[in-house]
Amino acid sequence: MIDLLVAGGGPAGLATAIHAASAGMEAVVIEPRAAPVDKACGEGIMPGGVLALEALGVRVGGRALRGIRYVDGRHRAEASFADGPGLGVRRTELHAALARRAAEVGVEVVTGKVAEVRQSADAVTAGGLRARWLAAADGLHSPLRHSLGLDVPSRRPRRFGLRRHYRLEPWTDFVEVHWSVCGEAYVTPVGDGLVSVAVLSTGRRGFDAHLAHFPHLLRLLDGRPHAGPVRGAGPLCQRARRRTAGRVVLVGDAAGYTDALTGEGVALAMASAEAAVRCLRAGRPQAYERCWRRLSLRHRLLTEGLVRLSGHAAVARLIVPAAARMPSVFTAAVRALQ
Repeated sequence: MIDLLVAGGGPAGLATAIHAASAGMEAVVIEPRAAPVDKACGEGIMPGGVLALEALGVRVGGRALRGIRYVDGRHRAEASFADGPGLGVRRTELHAALARRAAEVGVEVVTGKVAEVRQSADAVTAGGLRARWLAAADGLHSPLRHSLGLDVPSRRPRRFGLRRHYRLEPWTDFVEVHWSVCGEAYVTPVGDGLVSVAVLSTGRRGFDAHLAHFPHLLRLLDGRPHAGPVRGAGPLCQRARRRTAGRVVLVGDAAGYTDALTGEGVALAMASAEAAVRCLRAGRPQAYERCWRRLSLRHRLLTEGLVRLSGHAAVARLIVPAAARMPSVFTAAVRALQ
């Protein structure tokens, strides 16, 4: 019998399978698409995520990131990371590097899709395969989370993200978060001559219409050639009642997602993958819920607070000036998430 079946071959699913295989478990991934798959993503990895990738033996290129900078045109605040650099990297490069490492440690990837899960006292059957455990890593809008009855409707305003790449030499080694009353724009250096720009907002409009709300950023990007299409994602906020259902655990975005505002997606996916495998190896899937809540607590609290503040135009105007006036507080917040 397979030890661990992973539904979803994105970064979270592959990281889970790599952890399992490295721990001596037989891991099989079910995924309908060939890697790498491109998706809307801010493409910045916090230092904790970089260290987690290194611990997995994943080798990936990209650009080192020194910290986070908030910008609103007239004001700016910046904080450097304390525990080593972050990393700006194309999602496709990250996905390909994880797929290579999975193959190196003996993870089998099966083309297919999990539509139904059946459980018994000692096994899970899904996608025509039988395993001791199943990790659902099928993304933000996880069909498995829904089918297991773990979805919780969100009452918050729905936020969406759009991302586009530009061909120009990065002007900074910080992730720049440009603020406006209509949302935020993330600028992440991801390679030589390549910059990733992601916009987050409750507004449903085209990418160029979003950029019009960031005149300083628009001037920097004006006339620069695009590198690939605009990709979108959302609604971003996704809730789960819990992260376990019998012999099934939810990892990555499938476990629940607050918002992309603080850029912790990849780091949390790596951390939750390691915690899930550790709990399953011990035969204690119920312990994973407590681990996930502990790992994600600071991210959930800070991100939820910032999203709520950004939803009020009068308050949103004060976020960057306040961060600039209180640099020690801003630095502490950034380092709490790294």
